[in-house]
Amino acid sequence: MRLKNLLLVPMLTLASLAWGQDSSPQAPPSSTSGKQATAGERHQKMTEMHKQHMEAMKADLEKMKTSLEQMKTNVAKISDPAEKARWQANVDMWQVMVGHMERMVSTPAEEKKPR
Repeated sequence: MRLKNLLLVPMLTLASLAWGQDSSPQAPPSSTSGKQATAGERHQKMTEMHKQHMEAMKADLEKMKTSLEQMKTNVAKISDPAEKARWQANVDMWQVMVGHMERMVSTPAEEKKPR
């Protein structure tokens, strides 16, 4: 029991010292205009990242559409009913995924159009 107490005290001391070092205070910005500029820069950066992400999704979507059409063509050539059913299930699943991605990359203006 005494050995436990001897080990416990240094461990708690080291833990409290380490914890105190992790929480370093940060200096507040000198003016509110600095804060707004930083927020504006962050917004600009996030907008650019969103644009790049959407372009990458559109490129991926086009590749997926091409692969899906190839799968549909290949399924039509399968003669074994069990194998054909298995591959048709894959085609159906990918069709749902492509449709979902198409909705994700559509612009808000397109979403507002009546159908």
